[in-house]
Amino acid sequence: MIVDASVASTAQAVTSVAPTAVTPQAPLGTWRYTLHLPHSPLAPSVARATVRTVLRAHGPIELTDRAELLVSELASNAYRYARGPASLRISWRAGVLRISVRDSSPQFPDPPGVGEWDLTGESGRGLRLVSECSDAWDCYRLTGRGRQARGSGKVVWCELTA
Repeated sequence: MIVDASVASTAQAVTSVAPTAVTPQAPLGTWRYTLHLPHSPLAPSVARATVRTVLRAHGPIELTDRAELLVSELASNAYRYARGPASLRISWRAGVLRISVRDSSPQFPDPPGVGEWDLTGESGRGLRLVSECSDAWDCYRLTGRGRQARGSGKVVWCELTA
């Protein structure tokens, strides 16, 4: 699925990926979906709906709650810290679900905090949640060279193992 929605049509994109009654299938083979996210506060919601729909269709359904939390954090960070659109990639291979968000900001996120969480702060918990709830996560800078880079920015990814 490739969705390229402008801010004006984000609500329509949400509707087009809204969950339907889908009989879950056993996760077979390898698959990958890419969703282009406009720079909009609605982007994390669209990303969550997309992950939910894809996992209901392909499985494994037991990863849905954690995957929604993780994609929400990654898409929210892309909206908050980058000034342009982002893209979400969801892929399945060899029992591993990978969620990655590419944005236009070359600045790496601060590593998750060590010690106690600041429960009253406005930020600082997102990547800690990603670190705690995923089986692996990292980020890499795009250099503007190569087939996949297509400009500068970064990719932040996480994985869940079934």
